[in-house]
Amino acid sequence: MSRSLPPVRAFWLGSVPYREAWDLQAELVRGLREGHGRDTLLLLEHPHVFTMGKAASADHLLWDEAERRRRQVEVVWSDRGGEATYHGPGQLVGYPVLDLARLGLTIPEYLQRLERSLIEYLRELGVESEPGEPGFTGVWREGEKLAAIGIKLNRSVVSHGFALNLTTDLGYFEGIVPCGHADRRPTSLEAVSQQTVDTQAAAFAYARHFGSVFETSLEWAPAETLLDLRRVIN
Repeated sequence: MSRSLPPVRAFWLGSVPYREAWDLQAELVRGLREGHGRDTLLLLEHPHVFTMGKAASADHLLWDEAERRRRQVEVVWSDRGGEATYHGPGQLVGYPVLDLARLGLTIPEYLQRLERSLIEYLRELGVESEPGEPGFTGVWREGEKLAAIGIKLNRSVVSHGFALNLTTDLGYFEGIVPCGHADRRPTSLEAVSQQTVDTQAAAFAYARHFGSVFETSLEWAPAETLLDLRRVIN
């Protein structure tokens, strides 16, 4: 049986460019690997961006450069697992940076817990969902994806995480082959339930389910405490 997590430091960061959040995760991973960091949950949203994981290819981008410029969407080739996905306003992004070895969690156990935390949050909102079939990570409802998951493992430290569509403009997904599967389309909380949930409110509500599923307490800290770290790594 896996052990419960020690207290996890949690932050609501607001809107953060993808590269900045990526650099911040790298610094947090380094701290955990060197023994002076803490398990951390970053909750935020990104400006418009297509992120291309290790399994993505150029033909997963469907909009040309001119259209991407018109739509103000950046492209970033990322070191996370998975293919292409979209991040943008109205989407809750979560980046847990955790030492799985210390926690006694395998990768499959970690992914199952992450999916379950999202499923339980959606159930609180009256929306039933389910984990993906084998080979299709994430959270799904009637064959459409509500939340994408893509992680990176650095020795025993995991980073990257999930993106849950709340009031996301689903039209941006037309610019990519999402997660490499053209026949499996994304959806959003707003589309399936007509609920408009603010991203910041969702972050704090979701965090309760993260704590419950991972059997930990969260120690919230103001985003300003990460500002000095951001300045160092940017």
